[in-house]
Amino acid sequence: METHRKTLLHLLKERAYKKGKFTLSSGKESEHYINCKPVTLSCEGNALCSHLMIEHVEDNSVAVGGLTLGADPLVCGIAQKAYYSGKHIDALIVRKNPKGYGTKEVIEGNKPPKGSVVTVLEDVTTTGSSAIKAVNVLRDAGYIVNRVIAIVDRQENHKVWDNNKIEFISLFKLEDIAE
Repeated sequence: METHRKTLLHLLKERAYKKGKFTLSSGKESEHYINCKPVTLSCEGNALCSHLMIEHVEDNSVAVGGLTLGADPLVCGIAQKAYYSGKHIDALIVRKNPKGYGTKEVIEGNKPPKGSVVTVLEDVTTTGSSAIKAVNVLRDAGYIVNRVIAIVDRQENHKVWDNNKIEFISLFKLEDIAE
């Protein structure tokens, strides 16, 4: 497990991290930018993220979900890892806006029964707003969401988790990657 963690950290440092002057999705300025997609969309990176993140998915969780696009490879990777581990955890993708046609879905995937536990996944959190949007959509749909798991925590706002009764877990902190 420690070897997987070290390898993933190396990939994040090499492919996801940039130092400079950046505007984040939250609108804040930062000298640190992390885009996990070159890692999460790679064969090795997705396998490592799935292997490490599934350990933190709640035992009674029947699905993992998250806001598109950052969570898409993560939820699919966990679903596949679960299948090959003899578990049943489906993937749910939360749209930023409801589909404008057909059934006008905001949650895509094989939806479990209302009252089921769903764990939310995120690539990078700064303010937590993307993860909380996914949490709220899933809760409004009747699911129980108690936990958010992220690859990287930028360590800017932890009150958001307490305010929404969420347990927050991250594999890495910004300082691990930016060191």
